[in-house]
Amino acid sequence: ICHFYRDSWPCKVVDKHLAILCKKHLETKFVRINAEKSPYLTDKLKIWMLPTLALIKSEKVLDYVVGFDDLGGRDDFSTEALADRLAAVDVIKQDEVAAAAARQRQQQRHTIRSGLYQKDADDEDSDFDE
Repeated sequence: ICHFYRDSWPCKVVDKHLAILCKKHLETKFVRINAEKSPYLTDKLKIWMLPTLALIKSEKVLDYVVGFDDLGGRDDFSTEALADRLAAVDVIKQDEVAAAAARQRQQQRHTIRSGLYQKDADDEDSDFDE
């Protein structure tokens, strides 16, 4: 997991979460690269927004986590949300308990279109009495 950063608030937020994850996942290498001091690598990997995590496995970039969009679009995302995103690409290994919790969180997410209202058998399609 390669974190391209600069000294700014959003990058420090990601650093905080990665510091927690790197202690739990010793099977994964975590690297920080100052994007401003390594323009060749930033250009080669097409890093255009910071913070960006390049998720690399077997010398190939599998995916990118660009900004906070994949983590809820806000800077107050949880470490578990980041761990779920990294485990989805298989760059970290989650234990069964954490994987089950991630699946449950995924099922509980609601979209705007799905809403919270569930239609029951008592509900009618028509507002008129027949």
